[in-house]
Amino acid sequence: MNIFRLLADLSHLLAIIILLLKIWKTRSCAGISGKSQILFSIVYTARYLDLLTTYVSAYNTVMKIVFIAASYATVYLMYVKFKATYDHNHDTFRIEFLLIPSLILALLINREFTVMEVLWTFSIYLEAVAILPQLFLVSKTGEAESITSHYLFALGSYRGLYLLNWIYRYIFEDHYELIAIVAGVIQTVLYCDFFYLYITKVLKGKKLQLPA
Repeated sequence: MNIFRLLADLSHLLAIIILLLKIWKTRSCAGISGKSQILFSIVYTARYLDLLTTYVSAYNTVMKIVFIAASYATVYLMYVKFKATYDHNHDTFRIEFLLIPSLILALLINREFTVMEVLWTFSIYLEAVAILPQLFLVSKTGEAESITSHYLFALGSYRGLYLLNWIYRYIFEDHYELIAIVAGVIQTVLYCDFFYLYITKVLKGKKLQLPA
């Protein structure tokens, strides 16, 4: 544990809280991609199956349970409780184009060819691109609500901070996970345009619009 990982986890937790509060308070999931939320629930399920086999710490266990529970709660709110407000017409990204390549890549490039390691690697690859349906939705609709923008910024910050965590660990602990680093870089790059628009527009009180 170091300050960058702690900040990353808190940023990730903040993103989830923002999203759930947005849906619950407005009684609507307009502007949120259900496809991305399904992908995130798959990511957390595949990555945290080690809860059944390995104990690291109370902090680690609690955070994993929170992320899994929150991801399924979000999917439930979007596809069951507030289904009528879900924008099916614009949330049309074909997630199989992300799931299948991520799985194939995990089977080919992993640290160790075991079930748990392949699932962990699959979750890393899939998380790197899981936000694409959300960005695609924002691009199709032309704009994002401020609260949705805050959610995306917190989510992107989480991944950027984790990159700093990896740099810290390499310098001070001589430890690195190449697969996680490469996937993290790709994921952060996907947020670059959004970060720029968030800083130049949302923080100045303007609506965020992505180019179609």
